[in-house]
Order: sequence, then C-alpha cells, then structure tokens
Amino acid sequence: MNMGARQYAVNSYKLGVVAEVEEASPHRLIQMLYEGGLQRIAVAKGAIQRNEIAMKGQNISAAISIIGGLRSSLDLSQGEIARNLDNLYEYMERRLLEANLKNDLEVLDEVSGLLRDVKSAWDAIGGVSN
Repeated sequence: MNMGARQYAVNSYKLGVVAEVEEASPHRLIQMLYEGGLQRIAVAKGAIQRNEIAMKGQNISAAISIIGGLRSSLDLSQGEIARNLDNLYEYMERRLLEANLKNDLEVLDEVSGLLRDVKSAWDAIGGVSN
C-alpha cells in the first residue's frame, strides 16, 4: 500500500471511530473503552515479543489511561460494586505498570483476562454480546 493510500485508510478509520463515538449510547461507550483497553494490551504484548520497546510503552500507557477513564466514570457512592470495581481497576493499573517495567507477558495476559471478565459482565447488563 502506498503512503497516500495508507493515510487515506487511516483517516477513514478515524472518521468511522469518531462517528461511532458520537452516536454511541453511554453503555456502548463503556464497551468501546473495554475493547480499546484489550486492543492496546494485545498490541503491547506483540511489541514485547518483537522487542519494540517504544510501541510497548505507548500501548501500555494507553491501556492504563483507558482503565483510568473507566475508573473515573465510577460513582463510588453507589455502593460495594462500584468500590470493588475501583479496587480492581487500580490493581490492573499497577499490574500494567509492572508489566511495562519487566516486559512481563503473563501479567499482560492476567490483566487482559480481568478486563475481558468485566467486559463480559458489562455486555450482559446491556443484553449485548460483542
């Protein structure tokens, strides 16, 4: 793919994502955050395997930011579930920092599994499975 075609494809993808975000329900926005976090972790894992340190760091940082966004969306006054999720998200952030420092694929798999579990529960709440 030549550079012009590649840039066109990237721009088209970005416009599609922006359109999806603008039209998404609050429930779908949270699903998109989970999907984005899982995608960033998968890319970071591949980057570690290929010894692409900058790519690994960028994607782990993005995953931490996404989890931070999920965490900041919690209303802790809503009870035990919100507090438990806050603790889980904090744990995931710490583990991702550790994975970044140690290039630890197992930790990335652990966090990815936790994120998938929470996403599955979220999907079930909305009657949507992705």
